[in-house]
Amino acid sequence: MTIATVVQTFRPPFLVLTPICVFLGVSTASASGATLNTLQVALILLGCLCAHMSVNALNEYHDFKSGLDLQTQRTPFSGGSGALPSNPEAASIVLASGVACLAITLVIGVYFALTAAMQTLAVTAVAAVLVLTYTTILNRLPWFCLVAPGLGFGVLMVVGTHWVLAGEANALVWWLSLIPVLLLNNLLLINQYPDITADRASGRATFPIRYGVEVSNRVFAIFSLSAASLVVALVSLQLIPPLAVISLVPIGLTLITYRGVLKLGAEIDSQPQLMAANVIAANVTPLCLAVSIAWG
Repeated sequence: MTIATVVQTFRPPFLVLTPICVFLGVSTASASGATLNTLQVALILLGCLCAHMSVNALNEYHDFKSGLDLQTQRTPFSGGSGALPSNPEAASIVLASGVACLAITLVIGVYFALTAAMQTLAVTAVAAVLVLTYTTILNRLPWFCLVAPGLGFGVLMVVGTHWVLAGEANALVWWLSLIPVLLLNNLLLINQYPDITADRASGRATFPIRYGVEVSNRVFAIFSLSAASLVVALVSLQLIPPLAVISLVPIGLTLITYRGVLKLGAEIDSQPQLMAANVIAANVTPLCLAVSIAWG
């Protein structure tokens, strides 16, 4: 039961985002002429997965200890896994598992700093700060909370992967990384809507809490339009293959979510399919970009 609880706190269904972001970094590195090393790619994937599992487990632990888990109305996309309220005795093991996963990420980061690119050390340090502060600090700083998901997955994973494999990060990978940055910021932004009441009671100050749903809806729309505009611009400038326009299809799903939040606001969870459209957009868009670049 304890092992099952720990695995639940890693939130396995959401871990698929990590290999997608790593794949995008691998594809840009390969397109830049880098020779791919299978061991390096495997270690990058392991390090990124461990970082993702760590932030999830630590988030579950802190939310359980603070009592937030007992106030939150869980949905398929928000409110945590509910694993620790069902098995409180596993709390210390979950904490240890989260710390152990972060330690693995740090070891891999140091290894790459010594053997591939010294800049990897900075990437690893920022990742560790995000993992350790996301629940306890960043959720009380609305702007940092808004951009943390995009920074972690879009910049650190995509650009960091490219950096290790290619030895440098060119301008294209930085511009390209902004697309998942924008969509992943949107992913966590909308997932915070159902938790507004519980999060406010626990002392959090997420973007929707501080600025309200109406302003958050505008930010969501700006991020979605910016992501689509970046795809069009990069294709038009022939910086990425024409096939990359297929990524506009999943980005278009955010329109479904946007119409939903305009109508339902914080009660968007009453129609989970509207939240699911946003989840699909955030995951499938970088996958389409990676495939199109690798194919091109």
